[in-house]
Amino acid sequence: MLDHPDRSLGLSGASNFRDLGGYAGTGGRPVRWRRLFRSDHLAALTPEDARTFQQLGVTRTFDFRGTGERAAVPYDLPGVTQHALPIEPTVVQRMKDLLDAGETVTPAHTVELMQHTYRAFVHDNATRFRALFSHLLESDAPLVFHCTAGKDRTGFAAALILLALGVPRDVVMQDYLLTNDFYRMPALDESRAPREVLNVLWRVQQEFLDAALHAVEHDHGGIDAYLSDALSVGRAERQRLAELYLAPAR
Repeated sequence: MLDHPDRSLGLSGASNFRDLGGYAGTGGRPVRWRRLFRSDHLAALTPEDARTFQQLGVTRTFDFRGTGERAAVPYDLPGVTQHALPIEPTVVQRMKDLLDAGETVTPAHTVELMQHTYRAFVHDNATRFRALFSHLLESDAPLVFHCTAGKDRTGFAAALILLALGVPRDVVMQDYLLTNDFYRMPALDESRAPREVLNVLWRVQQEFLDAALHAVEHDHGGIDAYLSDALSVGRAERQRLAELYLAPAR
């Protein structure tokens, strides 16, 4: 295995599929490569993509898409167990309600909606992220966690995992923002909302993740307390995560 494999695997059917490996965590130990992958949805993988999946040894996926999203765009990968951890896409419904009511939606308003959504991840969806960590603690078998675009629900999950492994917050933010380099946006329907608004919805901004992390700090006393109290990831669990997902100390 290369010391520094490519972070993006260049899958044709999942543009935002990438590896969390290589970032320096607790004690300077890097996150192991080819164990933790984040992605957009996996329903459009090509046969070649599926072969890459098999070569990576991925045996489990964790799907944050809402119930309707999963039903509309399902997938089935040989040898891969799917775990549904549904977080409903409430920001999309809020936008629809506003547009149906004839409201003018601006990019600034859309940023506020996205920030509200990220705060809701912290307060309303802790059970889903707690379930993800319980699976992470079972073994280091390669896994993928994803939602539809792999940017918001997945982005917050990736931030929690990296922070739990001791990766500095500024590096976590850099990983989060990589979505803007990799994700291929769908065709935008400008009949429903201006392109400027759609670009906010389909990209990520530092202000989004900051909103969640500020909620963690303000309402829970910081990431350590949030991991322990809300996600059941205390000191022993974090040591276990380090054993599984950080390279051995040299």
